[in-house]
Amino acid sequence: MTVKYKIYLAILILFSTFIGYRHLLPYLQSKFNNQQPQVILVLGGDIDREVAGIKIAKELNIPLIVSGGSNSQFSDWLIKEGGISEALVKRDYRAKDTLTNFTSIIDDLNEEDITHILLITSKYHIERAKVVGEIIASSRGIRLTSLSIPCKSFCSVKEQKESAKKKYIDFLRSIIWVVTGKDIKPLVPNFLKYHFES
Repeated sequence: MTVKYKIYLAILILFSTFIGYRHLLPYLQSKFNNQQPQVILVLGGDIDREVAGIKIAKELNIPLIVSGGSNSQFSDWLIKEGGISEALVKRDYRAKDTLTNFTSIIDDLNEEDITHILLITSKYHIERAKVVGEIIASSRGIRLTSLSIPCKSFCSVKEQKESAKKKYIDFLRSIIWVVTGKDIKPLVPNFLKYHFES
């Protein structure tokens, strides 16, 4: 083994250790967090999720964020019908898919000292959303717990089962986002983009 190779290897080990250490501490912080949820995050895509989120936010008296949900007029009506204060509800329309449901808001929540999020989404979507959400949230030291809602009024039978491929693709996208701060989706050729949808 040459001296040059040993130097490269030492640099690679140091860099890997730094990257691992940098991401390990927030992850451990999120896993040992016993605080109650401070905010509810509802992922848009089904009205039943928003209705459940409003009901639970009212019961727990904690803020609700709806990411990519129904249009503002319908959302206003749901809030009024649910009897919850509008001050407790924030709507965020930046997300384009499951990954960006989390990446678009996570730094805002971190700045607000949020350390525990309660995630609400449909039963068919919960596994993929949990994988993505736990990676993104724990990268900021935030714990994520989840609650699934049966998909009744909006989902077709076809939509009620997600492919493993979507889960693996979003898992990789999440890891890459944590390490680089970038989403790889814009770099994917158009003919492959249907694998990255929703």
